[in-house]
Parts: sequence; C-alpha cells; structure tokens
Amino acid sequence: MSRRPTRRVTALGSAGALVTATLIAGAVAAPTATADARHGQDREARGATIAAARAAKAGIDWQDCPEDWGLVKPIQCGWVSVPLDYAKPNGKQIKLAVDRIGNTGTKAERQGALVYNPGGPGGSGMRFPTRVTGKNAVWANTAKAYDFVGFDPRGVGHSAPISCIDPQEFVKAPKADPVPDSEADKRAQRKLAAEYADGCAERSGAMLPQMTTPNTARDLDVIRAALGEKKLNYLGVSYGTYLGAVYGTLFPGHVRRMVVDSVVNPDRDNIWYQANLNQDIAFEGRWKDWEDWVAKNDATFHLGDTRAKVQNQWLKLRATAKKSPLGGVVGPAELISFFQSAPYYDSSWVPVATVFSQYVAGDTQALIDAAAPDMSDTAGNASSENGNAVYTAVECTDAKWPTSWQKWDRDNTRLHKDYPFMTWANAWMNLPCATWPVKQQTPVNVKTGKGLPAVLIVQSTNDAATPYAGAVELHKRFKGSRLITEKDAGSHGVTGLVNPCINERVDTYLLAGRTDRSDVTCAPHATPKP
Repeated sequence: MSRRPTRRVTALGSAGALVTATLIAGAVAAPTATADARHGQDREARGATIAAARAAKAGIDWQDCPEDWGLVKPIQCGWVSVPLDYAKPNGKQIKLAVDRIGNTGTKAERQGALVYNPGGPGGSGMRFPTRVTGKNAVWANTAKAYDFVGFDPRGVGHSAPISCIDPQEFVKAPKADPVPDSEADKRAQRKLAAEYADGCAERSGAMLPQMTTPNTARDLDVIRAALGEKKLNYLGVSYGTYLGAVYGTLFPGHVRRMVVDSVVNPDRDNIWYQANLNQDIAFEGRWKDWEDWVAKNDATFHLGDTRAKVQNQWLKLRATAKKSPLGGVVGPAELISFFQSAPYYDSSWVPVATVFSQYVAGDTQALIDAAAPDMSDTAGNASSENGNAVYTAVECTDAKWPTSWQKWDRDNTRLHKDYPFMTWANAWMNLPCATWPVKQQTPVNVKTGKGLPAVLIVQSTNDAATPYAGAVELHKRFKGSRLITEKDAGSHGVTGLVNPCINERVDTYLLAGRTDRSDVTCAPHATPKP
C-alpha cells in the first residue's frame, strides 16, 4: 500500500515479500453448506439479533477522542460491545472503537449515519470523519446529510487487536527476493509462512476462529443498532465491498443505501485463493499502464521513451538490489512493496516515478528513504503488523484454501511466466493459509434477499487489486443494483477521485436514493500530470 497518511502503511508479507495488506488473496471452490453449518448460522443470526438489541439499548457514550488517536474535535470517539462468538451472544465480549462527526447541514437535512470501511481486511475506517474536517470537496454534499462514522473492525487497531509476529521483526529488511531461484528458496519461504501461521495461533489463538467476514458483518449490524439507526447507510471500498456484499446477504432488510467501490468478486469459487491469482494478472496490466505513462513523460523522468525501456530500467534496478541491497536494507521485496503503489493508485504515479528517476540519475538515498522500513517508528510498525495479521486471519479463516504445496507451486510458477511483477510476492504473503491452525469456513453465498434496496456499484475497468469482473458478478447477484463503470481507468477506490460523472451520481444516490435507469459508463478521471 502506498505510504500516504490516508492509507495504511506498507505491510510486509511474513514470508519475505514486502507487500500490501490490502492485497486480496484466495480459496478453492467451497462445498455447499451442510445442515450443521446452517444450524450454526441460525445460532449466529439469533446471537446477532440479541447483540443488536443490547447495543440499541446501550447506545454509544460519545467523548473526545484519546489524544494519541490523532482525531481532533469535533470528531468524537466511543465503543460498541460485540460478542466474540455470535453463537454465544452472552459469552465473551470485545469492544470495537468507533468515531463520528455530525452532519454539516441543518437538522432537517440530516439523513442519519454513513458508515465506512476502507478495505483490507485489516484497514481502519477511523480516518473517515477527517474527510469533513479536512474539507474534502468530493464529499461536501454528502456530509451535509450524514454523520460520517468510522470504525476499527474486530482485530484491528483499537478493537481487540491481534498480532502474529513481533512488529519490529515483521518490518525488518531486507527480506529474501520473493522470486525463487531454487527449490531451497521455496523451502525457506514455505518455512517462514508456516511459522507465521503458528505465530498467529500463539499470539492470537482465541480470536482466530472468529476473525471472519460474516462476523464483521454482524459487528456492522450491532454498530448500526448502537448508532440508533433502523437501517444502515454504508460505503465500502476494496475488501469493504465484500463486507458490504455479505452484510447485504445476511441483513437485506437492514440496508437503506449502500455504495460499493472497487469490488471483490463475491463468487464462492473466488474467495480467496482464486481472487489472489486473478489479481496477479490484473496487477501486471496496470503496471504496464504506469510504464506507458512514464515513457510518455520521458522529458520529465528520463527513464526511457517506451514501455520496454522503462521495464528494462526496473529489471536493472531489481537485479542491482538483489545482488547488493541498497543501503543494506532495500532488496527486491522492499522494491516491490514501494513500486506496487503505482499500479494501485494513480496518486502514486508521480511520486514513484520521481523517486525512480532520482535513483537512475544517481540519487540512491531517495529510494532508500522511500522503500526501507523506519525501525524507529514503532507505532507505525505495530500498525503494519496488525494490519497484515488481520488480513491473513480473515482470509485464511473465511474459506478453504489448498493445502497441497504442489498446487500452489504449479499455479504460481505458471502465472509468474507472464505476470512476474506481483505473483510470487503475493503467493508467499498468502501461503500461511495453507497450514492455517483453525477451522476454515465456507464463504457466504452472496445473493439478493427480501428488502434489499438498489445498491450502487462503482468500478474502474483496469483496477489491479479488484479486477473488473468482480463488479459485474456482484451486479448480477444483487438484483436492482446499478453499475457505474469508469472506462479506461484503473485507480483503486474510485469514489474519492474527482470525476463529476461519478461524484454527482454518488451524491444523487446517497442524498435522494435515486439511480440512473440503466448502467452508466463514465470517461476516466484526469491522468496525473508530472
């Protein structure tokens, strides 16, 4: 993930790839639910009803936020109690951190709370109210009508945080090159992945079986009740779209408005192993888009005036760092972690190209500063480690993963031939799921239920992290939904960008509940200028 403060800091795959914790990952086709599983879901549904009723009665005791949370007045913070295990609603409870800022319009204009999840799994939504304090123009109209509410999902940040490894150990660099040169390299990475899975059990064992998307969706419903809202208004980006899809399936009658942006394909066969492989392909495509842009702006960056020349500079840099890590700390794994923010977000195109350009011109330090971990930033490192732990725990527990190393090896070796940028880094990041120490669940069958209103789906065609097919699949499953496609664009997270064709429609939907009569295709937002 990019290092901008609005995003979570780069997380480091335990198995030697510095890769982002919002990468999505994958599982083999899940069997249909057994009677036992259905009985378990019934118990959990009853537990969620009990917990929501309790939360509605308790409400939220809003206070000024703790000083070290970095959220200043008028943002307020509070806590919502939820059961660790919804099958035992009167058993152990955990506290979830929530925050809010009131609507900026009149009392008459207010339409309730808009609850946000930025993705991950492992991302915190607590910065959401700062869109109001920071006077974010894209959200100004919506802010008149809604309180902006963020939360740390279970296991994240201030909400009973989990951990899998010592944070300083987690960020330590350089890691091994994710691209293996030999069977010995693969064995070393497999050992690291298995140790990471064991570390999750040792450090966070009691939480692991309950770290699932359905439980987070139930938590979302308890938060809705604690806010005093009859129905939920929700904005989810990236993994937050999958959370929204599962919420909409489990609580269709509780949804008022829902916007999902940059969509995880909710097909059970995709969650999560296959999603990971599809992502490797999409990342390669978006990496090439960025290289084309760099080549077009060769007068600024001097990295080559064709994609092939820019790629050659990248391969040269990678080989140099592999032979001798820059500054002793930046090897290929750290380079991938830094450079991958360009295929993620257009806002990273200029900063990443600038640092690359400086390196080629002889300034190595700028790249070391950008790509190396800051060992003195213990709070940031703890946050990175926590984000990666939650990412791993949710995706490994949500679904069945292949346990055969042969399958992982075959699939990733084949993909790497044509899509080398991310494939092996992504594989090692997700490999702990192959030896996961707790029972893996069956993903929810995402579908339309009684009372589900029109859901607004927003997606760019060239998104790397959540390929376009995901939006099409959710659109098919949620009857009456509308799809806005941003054509020939690929920034991850579309609703936060300036594109009037999209911004005005999101506003109209959230403010008036109206969508276009049919799906809409918008021209791309402006390409970054160097």
